Amino acid sequence: MVSGSSNKVGDVHETSITIEGDHDHSTTVEIHKVCLPPNKTTFQSIKHYFSEIFFPDDPLHKFKNQKPSKKFFLGLQYFFPILEWGSEYSFKLLKSDVISGLTIASLAIPQGISYAKLANLPPIHGLYSSFVPPLLYAILGSSRHLAVGPVSIASLVMGSMLKEVVSPTEDPTLYLKLALTSTFFAGVFQTSLGLLRLGFIIDFLSKPTLTGFTAGAAVIVGLQQLKGMLGITHFTPKMQIVNVLSSVFSTTKEWSWQTVVMGMCFLIFLLATRHISIKKPQLFWISAAAPLASVILSTALVYAFRAHTSAISTIGHLSKGLNPPSANMLSFSGTHLPLAVKTVIVSGILSLTEGIAVGRTFASLRNYQIDGNKEMIAIGVMNMAGSGTSCYVTTGSFSRSAVNFNAGAQTAVSNIVMAATVMITLLFLLPLFYFTPNVILAAIIITAVIGLINYQEVIKFWRVDKFDFMTCLIAFFGVLFFSVQMGLAIAVGVSIFKILMNVTRPNTMVLGNIPGTQVFQNVGRYGDATRVPSFFILAIESPICFANSAYLQERILRWVREEEERILANKEQDMKTIILDLTAVTAIDTNGLEAIVEIRKMLDKRSYKLVLVNPVGQVMEKLETSKTLELFGERGLYLTVGEAVADISKRSKIEV
Repeated sequence: MVSGSSNKVGDVHETSITIEGDHDHSTTVEIHKVCLPPNKTTFQSIKHYFSEIFFPDDPLHKFKNQKPSKKFFLGLQYFFPILEWGSEYSFKLLKSDVISGLTIASLAIPQGISYAKLANLPPIHGLYSSFVPPLLYAILGSSRHLAVGPVSIASLVMGSMLKEVVSPTEDPTLYLKLALTSTFFAGVFQTSLGLLRLGFIIDFLSKPTLTGFTAGAAVIVGLQQLKGMLGITHFTPKMQIVNVLSSVFSTTKEWSWQTVVMGMCFLIFLLATRHISIKKPQLFWISAAAPLASVILSTALVYAFRAHTSAISTIGHLSKGLNPPSANMLSFSGTHLPLAVKTVIVSGILSLTEGIAVGRTFASLRNYQIDGNKEMIAIGVMNMAGSGTSCYVTTGSFSRSAVNFNAGAQTAVSNIVMAATVMITLLFLLPLFYFTPNVILAAIIITAVIGLINYQEVIKFWRVDKFDFMTCLIAFFGVLFFSVQMGLAIAVGVSIFKILMNVTRPNTMVLGNIPGTQVFQNVGRYGDATRVPSFFILAIESPICFANSAYLQERILRWVREEEERILANKEQDMKTIILDLTAVTAIDTNGLEAIVEIRKMLDKRSYKLVLVNPVGQVMEKLETSKTLELFGERGLYLTVGEAVADISKRSKIEV
C-alpha cells in the first residue's frame, strides 16, 4: 500500500511514502522539495556569466588578500613569467638547458632555412625568425619546453596564400613586405585574443579538422619538394595535387640525376634516423643531429666535387649580420592589404593552435599547467616584434619541442641558448652555407612533414565517431584538390555544422525502471529497464533554446504518439502521466519556456498530465521567474523520477 504527501515547491518539510512490494518487502521513498538557487542581483548574475566565459581559470586568485606591492610584483610575474622561475634558477638547471638548447639549435638552423623556402622567402629569414622570437618567448612564455621558430604548416599557409596574388620571384620586394605585414597583423590578432581572453575561438579547429588539414598540407608540402628533389627549374606555383603532379611529369627533361641520387640518399638517411629515434626514444639525439649533419656533409660533397655538380642548385650567398630592422617595410594600406589580413586569420589561428597544443602536451608530461591566454600574448608579441626585425610568422614547433623535452630542458633558457647559437651562425658562419644544396633542404622538409600524417588518429576517428572521420577526410581532400585555405574553411564549416546539429537536434530518450531500484535509465540501452504502467518518462539531454525548441516540441509529441500506438498494440494499461526529466538540461531561454508551456497545453487537451523533474538551478530560476511553474501546480515538479512515480502512483491509487 502506498501512502505519502505532497512536494509543493516552497515547502520546508519533507514527507515520506512507503511502497509495499512483493513478498511484503517495503521501501521508504522520501519526497524532497525542489529548491530555487540563491537569489542574485542582476549585476551578480552578469558578473558570474562573464567570469565563467572569460575567466574559467580565475587568473586573479593569486592577488586576493595581498598587499599592493605584492600585487604589483604578481602582476609583473603574470605578464613576464621569467620573473617567477628566474629567482630560483640554478647552475644545475643551466647545464640541462645549455645541452638542450644546443641540441635544438642543430635542428633549428637547417629547418629555419628550409621553412623559409617553404614560405617562398629568402633562406636568411628562416634564421632571423629563429633568433629574435625565441628570446622574447623566453621572457613572456609560460611553457618550459616549447621551442619556438618557423614551422612547416604556418610557412606553407603563408607561402601558398600570398603566392596566389603576388609572385615571390617576379616581385620579391612586394612579397616580402606582405609577408612581414601579415606577420605583424598576426601578432596583433594573437595578442588581442589573449588580452581579451577569447582563446576559445581556436577551439573551433577540432582535432579531426586539424588532423585532416595537417595531413593534407603535409602531402602537398612533400609533393612541392619534388621540385628540389628532382632538380626541376620550372615548377607550377599552384598548390593543388593535380597541378603539382602534372608539373612534375611534364618537366621530365629538367630532372637532374645527380640531384635525384643525392636527394634520395640523404632522404633515406634522414628517414632512417627518424625511425631509430621513434623506436628508441633515448636515441632522440640521432634524429635531432641528422639534419645538420646532412647539411654539413652535403655541403662538403658539393664543394669538393663542385666541378662535376653544376647541375645541383645551391643556396648561394647569404649576407652575414643580425636581423636588419624591417619596420619600414610594413604596409598598412594599398590594394594588397585585404590579402595580408586574410593570410593573418588563417596562419595566425593555425600557429596559435599548434603552439598552445604543443605546449600543453609537454606540460602535461611534467605535471604543470600553461595559461593558454598568456601563450597567445607571448606568441603575438614575438610576432609583432619579429615583423620589425625581418622575421615571419613563428610559433611553437612540435619536432623541436620534442627534441627539447627529450634533451632534458628545464626552463625556457633553452630557447635563449638556441637563439645565441643562431646569432653566432648569423654573425660568422653564413658563408659556409654557400654550397649547401637545395635538395638537402627538400629532404629535410619531407622528413619533417611525414610526421604530420597521423594515420593512427584517423583509424581512431573511424572507430569512435564516423562524423569526425568524415570531417577529417573533408579537410584532407579539401587541401589536396582545392587549396590550403579552402580545405581548412570547408572542414571548419563541417565542424560548425556538427555543433549546430548537436544543438538543433538534441538527443531525447525513453526511461524505464531498473527492477528493485529507484534508478531510471534508457530502455534502449538497458535491456532490463522496464516501462512503468500508466507513466511515460522522457529525458532531454541538452539545453532548450530557440534553436531546438520547435524540434523538441515536435519530437516529444511524436514520442507520445508512438507510445500510444505501442500501448494499443500490446493492450497495456493506458498512459496517464508524462514525466519530463530535465536533469541534463543545463540552460533554457524564453523559446524553451514557451515550448514547455505549449507541450503542456497540447498534452492537457489529450488528458495527459505533464510533470517536470529535477531542473538545474538556472532552469529552475527561469521556470519560477516566468511563472511557468504556476501552470503545473503543486504536484507538477519533483526532485527525482523515482519520487515522481511513487508520489503520483500513490495519489492515483495505482499499485507500483
